[in-house]
Amino acid sequence: MTLDATDASFENDVLVRSDTVPVIVDLWAPWCGPCKTLSPIIERVVEATGGAVELVKVNVDENPRISQSFQVQSIPAVFAISERRVVDQFIGALPEAAVREFVSRLLPPASEADNLIALGDEASLRRALELEPDRPEAVVGLAEILVRRGEPADALSLLSKIPDAGEARRVAALARLAIAGVPREGAGSNGAALEERIDALLNRVKTDDEARQELVDILETMDPSDPRRAQYRRALTSRLF
Repeated sequence: MTLDATDASFENDVLVRSDTVPVIVDLWAPWCGPCKTLSPIIERVVEATGGAVELVKVNVDENPRISQSFQVQSIPAVFAISERRVVDQFIGALPEAAVREFVSRLLPPASEADNLIALGDEASLRRALELEPDRPEAVVGLAEILVRRGEPADALSLLSKIPDAGEARRVAALARLAIAGVPREGAGSNGAALEERIDALLNRVKTDDEARQELVDILETMDPSDPRRAQYRRALTSRLF
């Protein structure tokens, strides 16, 4: 999450929030060239922490009290705040690798579940779920193993524990296609057979819920870079509305 803090909101947006999660404060200004280079890098790196670290941006031209409190003489200036104290900082536009290292120092040490999920095998994922029963990464990883092993119903039951979003949605689609008898090579194929199947489904989606679900699932499992994915999504929308 990224916020734009002001002189008035700084205490709540940064100091109070830092009691719960490390907060990175990025001091910048519209006229600052290096700030424009750093901004997308630091936003991308912080976003990748999944909320373990938060980012607050401060326009120093509009909020002079904040820059004065940090005794800033040049920008971009970046400060890491934890429990209302500055615990790390840097000045200037660093390369992405250096920004990642800076942010990584704020992350909590990996838990036992984190290490098990990183291993990725079935036994490790099951042990991770014993430790953290609703851990999304472990649920999705184990569900995909079950789908590949021919146990799609068990995979869907497992996925019901977490929100249907992102990778969970893709694996659930794979499981439903397997139950429907659609071969994995059909769902991910680049050949004419896939196009023929989609065209047939498009003719039924208006009145056939099963056909609509199958088509949605096929599109969900297609390679995001495949231009036909967007093309068929538009075709589906036009048939339904």
